[in-house]
Amino acid sequence: MQDNNLNINDHIPLSHISYQILLSLADHDMHGYGIIKEVSERTGGAIELETGTLYAAIKRMRDDKMLVVAERKPDPGEDARRRYYELTAFGKDLLCAETLRLANLVAVAQQKRVIA
Repeated sequence: MQDNNLNINDHIPLSHISYQILLSLADHDMHGYGIIKEVSERTGGAIELETGTLYAAIKRMRDDKMLVVAERKPDPGEDARRRYYELTAFGKDLLCAETLRLANLVAVAQQKRVIA
């Protein structure tokens, strides 16, 4: 259930770190180290999240109701202490809104022949 007090416009634009974290969680839940690895691989190493930066962002994003700790049992052989995170409905809506905002910026840049 989405909190009626949550307003997407209060969070746009997202920081690049928050956007990368939301993007990592778009298709499945992940633990912190998995997020770090996925962001690094997806960006070709251009973004290397530090552990402290990641967990500070996750705490803030949990407080802002963008993500939650996933309720899941660890797979056999997994560290049971690992926390997995998943997007809330608000987090998904926010990711979509920010992606559309960025796509519109790219469209304007293309119209102005900044990029092909």
